[in-house]
Amino acid sequence: MNFPENFVWGVAAAAYQIEGAAYDEGKGLSVWDMFCRKPGAVWNGHTGDVACDHYHRYQEDVALMKELGLPAYRLSVSWPRVLPQGVGAVNEKGLDFYDRLIDELLAANITPYVTLFHWDYPLELFRRGGWLNPDSPEWFADYTRLMVERLSDRVRHWMTYNEPRVFVGLGHEIGRHAPGLQFGLPDVLQMCHHVMLSHGRGVQTIRAYSKTPSQVGCVVTTGFQQMPATNRPEDIEAAREAMFSISTPNCFHTALWLDPILLGRYPDTAYSTYGDAMPVIHDGDLATMHQPLDFIGLNIYFGEQYAAGSDGRPEKVPFPAGHPQTAFRWFVTPEALYWGPKFVYERYGVPVMITENGLSNLDWVSTDGKVHDPQRIDFLRRYLIELRRACADGVDVRGYFQWSILDNFEWAEGYKERFGLVHVDYQTQKRTPKDSAFWYKSIIASNGRALDEI
Repeated sequence: MNFPENFVWGVAAAAYQIEGAAYDEGKGLSVWDMFCRKPGAVWNGHTGDVACDHYHRYQEDVALMKELGLPAYRLSVSWPRVLPQGVGAVNEKGLDFYDRLIDELLAANITPYVTLFHWDYPLELFRRGGWLNPDSPEWFADYTRLMVERLSDRVRHWMTYNEPRVFVGLGHEIGRHAPGLQFGLPDVLQMCHHVMLSHGRGVQTIRAYSKTPSQVGCVVTTGFQQMPATNRPEDIEAAREAMFSISTPNCFHTALWLDPILLGRYPDTAYSTYGDAMPVIHDGDLATMHQPLDFIGLNIYFGEQYAAGSDGRPEKVPFPAGHPQTAFRWFVTPEALYWGPKFVYERYGVPVMITENGLSNLDWVSTDGKVHDPQRIDFLRRYLIELRRACADGVDVRGYFQWSILDNFEWAEGYKERFGLVHVDYQTQKRTPKDSAFWYKSIIASNGRALDEI
């Protein structure tokens, strides 16, 4: 079996990571604009002030996407670019940018997939309590309505959030990402609750105000994707249990996020593990979170192995010395793109999209003027073969978005990591498609059949 004939192939990027123009044309500040000014917060003091300058170079970038035969592009909107205070007065120049970008994509026959929030939270709303404020779901609903009323005559594919457990967990529990805080567990879980309410209100708003029939989803990361160390049934069950149980008191568990929005309830292990730290749940909250979704987006980069221990409980199995790693020091685990979609689809029965997958590689422009990245080609081929296997086993996988179209600002790692299919010289902003970009073009053109060519 190959990929389904209507399979969606694309690339992904995020506003703060590529747009730049951080202070241009009325844009408000985000928590990342603030965080990048904190000494030591971002590698080498890098910021997203300029990034890939996509705000001014979007036409060039869309032309590149067209040249590479990309059918779909997953982008995000900068909330403070269109609402500088997060709510209230609208920045028309910011809205105009997204109008032009969407029109440019459609003129190139590239379908836009719009993520409403990819981490650049408005600084003014943060100063009002951010995700701890019980009004935050309505703030997000108001922002969603603005974007849907503006773009839904042309945009038919929406995602509410990108990786909520990362922007809550790394931003507010560990403090490694913006806004760089470390709250106690009760506050962190209350934020999680408000984010899920925001997601639900966002979905309701898209359904109510969209001018065209829309597909709506939410993007989560399966984190350190749990997968079995062997194909023994007991190890498969151990990996599944490890993925969906809540065994430690933090906000990084898959089921903490997916059970409320896809099943309408918190998992039992949330109550037993979190105890008194559980958030305040008002009547109707879980129903608001649990809105019908057309797909669930999964961002999967690597996995961890689990096996059944002597007591039958899941035990993490370390990789052997010398196991392949990316430049980011993430283990290369192609099977993660089989087990992640399989486990999620079996538990929730909702179609899956891989909304991010890729690797950081040590890329530079060679003396021949090209960028040779055979490791990325090998990596993507291995992972896509595993995703195809998931399709063959009956998992309803609707699409795959490679991360990322451009090398870009990799959050707290600054410009150290290069994830792009296209190399960016940050001093000159010159774009150079890598070998992997042309390879991916062949994969798309053949709907995956070229994976079998060595």
